[in-house]
Amino acid sequence: MSIDQLKDMVPDFAKDVRLNLSSMVADESLGEQTKYGLFLAAAVATRNPAVIAAFTRLASDRLTPAAIAAAKAAASVMAMNNIYYRFVHLASNKEYGTMPARLRMNVIGNPGVDKADFELWSLAVSAINGCGACIDAHEKVLQEAGVAAGKIQTAVRFAAIIQSVAVAIEAGGAAVLAAAE
Repeated sequence: MSIDQLKDMVPDFAKDVRLNLSSMVADESLGEQTKYGLFLAAAVATRNPAVIAAFTRLASDRLTPAAIAAAKAAASVMAMNNIYYRFVHLASNKEYGTMPARLRMNVIGNPGVDKADFELWSLAVSAINGCGACIDAHEKVLQEAGVAAGKIQTAVRFAAIIQSVAVAIEAGGAAVLAAAE
């Protein structure tokens, strides 16, 4: 599936989403690996097969196999971490924060791509998954690495757009199913 086919799947009620998707794909403010790895990691985080397929196709023409694996790893490890650390952060019993997580996450230390890219992808996925503790942790690492606030904001904006595409497509499909009943 191509990005144009994905755009065609976005219902008319979500015209703004379609326009945001077009402008995001055309945006050149991030480097190629940063941008396309971010797209892929965020797409995987949406769990929407059409979104994943379109962004996998787009990324496969622009990323090395190692970068593709790293983007998928960012989405996978953050799926785990976002659940765990959101629980630790939100639980009234603060004892959980003193306990070892006992979760394997070696890929964060050795992602196979530029560490700042991986952290940016992890931040974007954490934003989609709504984990404030992980957002804070990844933003801090990015700031310490000298990544500009504008670049961080762009990554989260792109994640928001990709998530909105998935929601719009799902909402459109629900409308079609409801009309058929």
